[in-house]
Amino acid sequence: QVQLVESGGGLVQAGGSLRLSCAASGRTFRRPGMGWFRQAPGKEREFVARILWNTGYTGYADSVKGRFTISRDNAKNMVYLQMNSLKPEDTAVYYCAASQSVVATMRNEYDYWGQGTQVTVSS
Repeated sequence: QVQLVESGGGLVQAGGSLRLSCAASGRTFRRPGMGWFRQAPGKEREFVARILWNTGYTGYADSVKGRFTISRDNAKNMVYLQMNSLKPEDTAVYYCAASQSVVATMRNEYDYWGQGTQVTVSS
């Protein structure tokens, strides 16, 4: 079992920044891949970024490349998402997720999810 708890969401103006945190506990060693997804009202949950615990390898959706940075702190079992130059279209609930796969970018490749944290970007 893996437990994930997100924090750090909030309301920010366009152009601003937020940092999301994901605290992971349990058998995290069995889930080498960590990811961030987001879901806006009326839309499908979409991939945002991913990282591997061991190598730190990262991957991003095209929509956030150059603006968002995913990172991890292995000692603290934490994963972060630094979001800069935020746009109104970034408004969504952001979810942290864990995967057995090291190449996972699809929602169904992740089997543990946090409860989500709301990010709202005003124009």
